[in-house]
Amino acid sequence: MKNIKSIIVLFLLFFSASSCGSKEDNEEVIVTPETGTFAKGADVSWITEMEASGKKFYNASGTAMEGMALLKSLGMNAVRLRVWVNPSDGWCNKADLLVKAKRAKSLNMRIMIDFHYSDSWADPGKQTKPAAWTSYNLSELKTAVANHTKDVLNELKSNSITPEWVQVGNETGNGMLWEDGKASVNMKNYAELSNAGYDAVKSVFPNAKVIIHLQNGYDNSLFRWLFDGLKNNGGKWDVIGMSLYPSATNWSAMNDQCLINMNDMVARYGSEVMVCEVGMSWDSSTACNSFLKDIIAKTKSVSNNKGIGVFYWEPEAYGGWKSYSLGAFDNSGKPTVALNAFND
Repeated sequence: MKNIKSIIVLFLLFFSASSCGSKEDNEEVIVTPETGTFAKGADVSWITEMEASGKKFYNASGTAMEGMALLKSLGMNAVRLRVWVNPSDGWCNKADLLVKAKRAKSLNMRIMIDFHYSDSWADPGKQTKPAAWTSYNLSELKTAVANHTKDVLNELKSNSITPEWVQVGNETGNGMLWEDGKASVNMKNYAELSNAGYDAVKSVFPNAKVIIHLQNGYDNSLFRWLFDGLKNNGGKWDVIGMSLYPSATNWSAMNDQCLINMNDMVARYGSEVMVCEVGMSWDSSTACNSFLKDIIAKTKSVSNNKGIGVFYWEPEAYGGWKSYSLGAFDNSGKPTVALNAFND
């Protein structure tokens, strides 16, 4: 009887151990992007529209790949996605954004959302109000900014997508939502509109870092003017973002100026800094590779480890897409040597 009991005990112990092992094997393993590391990414907002037009993307061996997966294989760990309020053709609206964000999440890539607060491009030359907002006064504009921001971000949240960074406005070196939010006319208005976006982001994703993004990252006087103005009017931000589009001949000098500017932003405001957009002519790929290696190294060298990332703007654009020539793919749909810089 004693031997039988011993056998039963051993059997139960074995069964219990086997069951525990099976449970561990069957448990869902949730992998999340590694936040806090240096971001090496790309704005790929055109990707769904390009796919719909029949464009394909190929690795160096000529094998067709999904575009984001291809960029990840080249060393990128993050994507940037723009969103417009009510674009006439539907691209870059909330629904299109969600398609791309889901894809990025499935690839375990980090996500930046770029709010333009316009129905189309917002940039240094134009910051046009969405058509539905044209008659709004300042108070109504602030409400519209907050509601639009929360609406888009809550859509992501309901799909278990958490952006690491959110841009409130795009290349807002002279404010946004002109004329009401034009910084050179009324910095206080711009600060209030920007804060409406900042507060809306934090209400949905308290840990997301809010970026204010300006053009011409080499132009320290522009950055001091804009961020001094925001600071003096109660403006809020977490990260200072910048664009940098040099040529094959001036990139070294421009990178030097950009580094001076980044270090000044850290010293002056205590902010983290990020290069949110870079680009160079696709057929200057060797020079672009050198430019990218250098700006990545310089951003990593920013004082107090506050340089947190570099993003290429629409590298997948090729073959004259939208007449844009600053991508980093050749006319056959393959990445050029420029993008090897992200794998170093």
